[in-house]
Amino acid sequence: MTIHSTQPVLSVRNLQMHFATRDGVAKAVDDVSFAVRPGEIMGLVGESGSGKSMTAYSIMRLIDSPGKIVGGKILLNGRDLAQLSEEEMRQLRGNDIAMIFQDPMMTLNPVLRIDTQMIEAVLAHQDVSKAVAHALARETLMRVGIASPDERLLAYPHQFSGGMRQRVAIAIALLNKPDLIICDEPTTALDVTIQGQILHEMQTLCRESGTALVWITHDLSVVAGLADTVAVMYAGKIVESGSVRDVLQTPRHPYTYGLIASSPSNNRRGEPLRQIAGMTPSLLNLPSGCAFRTRCDRATEVCATPPPFETDGERTLRCFHPIVIAAGVTHG
Repeated sequence: MTIHSTQPVLSVRNLQMHFATRDGVAKAVDDVSFAVRPGEIMGLVGESGSGKSMTAYSIMRLIDSPGKIVGGKILLNGRDLAQLSEEEMRQLRGNDIAMIFQDPMMTLNPVLRIDTQMIEAVLAHQDVSKAVAHALARETLMRVGIASPDERLLAYPHQFSGGMRQRVAIAIALLNKPDLIICDEPTTALDVTIQGQILHEMQTLCRESGTALVWITHDLSVVAGLADTVAVMYAGKIVESGSVRDVLQTPRHPYTYGLIASSPSNNRRGEPLRQIAGMTPSLLNLPSGCAFRTRCDRATEVCATPPPFETDGERTLRCFHPIVIAAGVTHG
């Protein structure tokens, strides 16, 4: 894949987003940092409740009270989104930065026809005629695998299946060729064939136009086939990140290793599926030090203190007892 520039499209630095509640402060995003360059696809993975979606909503500035960004920077082409007014963010959303939600009805208006919604999305950010906008909408629907686009443009969202609505939502995000697209598990409701088609389209878009992509998912097989880099989140923090090949082939954090080991493809036929013991802790009652230590079979007393943050080139890690894997053998 050709990287169009070495300067990041998105640079998140020490981002913190907290929810103030009666029972205390929930640190949904706690000191998160990463960067995505033009044409690059980054996978953001972790269990439900790890902070993946909250990180995305923070970048898009879509956090409602009592949630609040309390620290860090969100640099889009060098511009700090955390400092922009709501009107300035409104101009950026859908044009410079777009998001594809897991639920397509967060994107689609149920009382407007698809052509109206797509044409308005184009005209809001591009100085083109309505006919040009209509042609672009039609072309984009075809790109995401929707047959009979002329007929579909005249339909309302309730006339589509869940998977079809998701494809329309993806098409709307692609309309203005944004610099950055954030995808929050957008292919969950799609069948495998259409999912593969959408993933291929996303890769082609990034390669040809230089669009940066953040793909949020719990499916490591999707990340393995789609992304260039991956960041693994747990309890609001990124515990390990690096190239997809390095992280998935030689995971160093016990949580990353557990996620990979629990994948069905890594289990033998007829044997019980492996799993990570325990449950993700409440953000209001996190263990001291490493939040994963209560579920980790490598934890010792030192893990009750904050683990060191190590960097080795593009690889980052937060762990006192990292795993070393050589020639397929795990060493303590």
